[in-house]
Parts: sequence; structure tokens; C-alpha cells
Amino acid sequence: MSLYLGLLSGTSMDGMDACIVDFADDGRAQLIAQHTTPYPDNLLAELRALMHVDAVRAMPRVARLDAWLGEVFAQAANDLIERSMLKRSDITAIGSHGQTLHHDPHGDYPYSLQLGDPHRIAERTGLTVVADFRRRDIAAGGQGAPLVPPAHAALFADTTETRVIANIGGIANITILPPKNDPATPVRGFDTGPGNTLMDAWTQRHLGHAYDRAGAWAQSGQAQPDLLARLLAEPYFAQVAPKSTGPELFNLAWLQARAGDLLDTLPAPDTQATLLELSAHSLMAAIEANAPDAKRALICGGGAYNTALMQRLRALAKGMLIESTADYGIEPAWVEAMAFAWLARQTMLGLPGNLPAVTGAKGLRVLGAIYSAH
Repeated sequence: MSLYLGLLSGTSMDGMDACIVDFADDGRAQLIAQHTTPYPDNLLAELRALMHVDAVRAMPRVARLDAWLGEVFAQAANDLIERSMLKRSDITAIGSHGQTLHHDPHGDYPYSLQLGDPHRIAERTGLTVVADFRRRDIAAGGQGAPLVPPAHAALFADTTETRVIANIGGIANITILPPKNDPATPVRGFDTGPGNTLMDAWTQRHLGHAYDRAGAWAQSGQAQPDLLARLLAEPYFAQVAPKSTGPELFNLAWLQARAGDLLDTLPAPDTQATLLELSAHSLMAAIEANAPDAKRALICGGGAYNTALMQRLRALAKGMLIESTADYGIEPAWVEAMAFAWLARQTMLGLPGNLPAVTGAKGLRVLGAIYSAH
């Protein structure tokens, strides 16, 4: 038994996902236990406030939130261990991604900022923690994202067919998996653009809900071709990979700037329907352009539970099968947390966790830092 615990909170900030994974010696993985812990409302409000461009006294707030997030991530891990009835001593390490607040791999000093003090997680859980996965890849000239493609390859690659894994979180990313019998073809992947982040923000503004459950509000509106065309004209979509993005670009200020006065003339449900179309069109266009021979796309992340979005993906797929990772043994909600358990295992074994063909790094690197148990 080789148990690792994965911790994650995505850009949607919809809670802390924790899972325990058993890895066999040959790398095969089995999900043993999983749980999602919502953020406390007051912590969530402060996190969202800090991400506003006009946030004041940012540095003390960042330091405080880093410590606070470390405490709540540690509690999420402890709660899962207690629920699982497993021995704490059987868990080799926790792989904690933390909460991304800002991602900018393009500036003169590229960076990606995740909070969630790993020292506190190690102290409160009594377990070794592997964290800070992105910055080594960035230091090596990469984007630091996406990091999940090598884990996708370990979990979902097929012997004979090309597959795409599409993770639809706040931001959507794809992993293109060549057949295992074609070792000369590299695994590729990149962020395709908005997943749920714009739809969630628009829903929060107009309905006060965290997200549009199953896409029902979007389905009540009518997508507007003129607005969709303006949004799809965003230069990011035409950029060549490696590339990564985040809510720093795709936010409501971006939507207003792209839509202009058109946004003020449309019913709010029509805009929501158009944002859903934007996520579906940008994702499928990326797959079609970069993986034309793929037989199927396996969808994970919160977007897999958006019935309306899944329907649109299937309508745009042109014969490609659109399936859930649940059809292949792993519920969509847990794939990314499992990936960070996998990355923690790579680090503990002294093995690389990045793919230069994905991130653009100068070479393979062991990612993250190890914070030993007390």
C-alpha cells in the first residue's frame, strides 16, 4: 500500500477537494477516499475581495490568508483521514496545490501565486507535505501550467487510441494523450480559455448564486451570435501553445470590454447562454485544431456536471465521443485532486512532474518542495 493524499482548490473557489489515492508499484492508481469541504463564507469573501484589482493593503492580507488557508487545508485533510478510517501513518505524503490567487507567466518576472501555508498543514496533520508545484517549472522557463497532463496520462492513456482529457474548472484545459504504443509522440496540453469562471461570475452578479446549477439559467436564455463573435475574437484563443491563463484575463471586466454597449442591451440569461457557448466553442475548437485524430474526449472538473454545457460539447463534437471520466472509473470532481496526489508521489520518488512539451520548460524537473512531518 502506497497512499498519498491530494488537496486542491480550483479557480472557481467552490471548496477544498481532498482525496486519498493508493498507488501500485507499477503506477496504477486507485481512489480510496474523497471529500469536499466548503470554504467558510468569511474566508471566501476575503479571497474574492483580494483578487479585485483595487484591493487595498494587499500584502498583510495575503500573508494572513496564506496562514488561514493553511489551517483550513489541514483541517480538510484531517477530516478526510478520520472519515476514511485509515491509519495516518500509512499515508506517505500530502500533495497540496493550494489556492491560486494570481497567475502571470508572461511578465518580466513570471510568477504563479498559490496560498495555503504547507508548514501549517504539516504541523496540524503530522504528515509530510509536498507543495509549491508551479514555481520550479516557471523558473525553468515554463508556464507552470497546466500541471495535470502527466497525471492524466498515468490515469487515462489508452494502448491504441488518441484521447483528450478536458478539465473544465474555472479555466478549461486539455491534455492530448497519444496511444501508449506510440512512445515517440509526446503528451501535449494547454489552457483553452474560460471554463466556468465567467458563467459563475455572471451568475453571482445577477442571481447571487455560486454557480448556474446544471446550466439551467443559461438554457433559459438565447445565445447571441454577435456577442459570441466579439468574445471569440480574444487573441488568447489564437495563441500557439504552450499557453496558460486564468481569471486575471477572463473576468467580468474583460467581458464588459469585449462586449461594449452590446452587454447593456441583452437580457442577463442571454449573456449567460452566450458565455456557455464561449466555453464550449473555445474548448472544442482547441481540440479540433490540436487533436483531430482523437476518438473521444473525457470531461472532468465541475463543468462535467453542467448538463447544458455537456449537451453543447456533444453537439459541437463532429463525431468525437464526449464522455465523463466517471465512465472510466474516476468521478470528474476528483481527477484534479488525484493529480496532485500523483505529483506528490513523483516528488517523493525524486521523479519529474512536468512535461516540457506542455509547459514550455527547458527540461524535466522534480516539482515542489517537501515539508517534512514533525
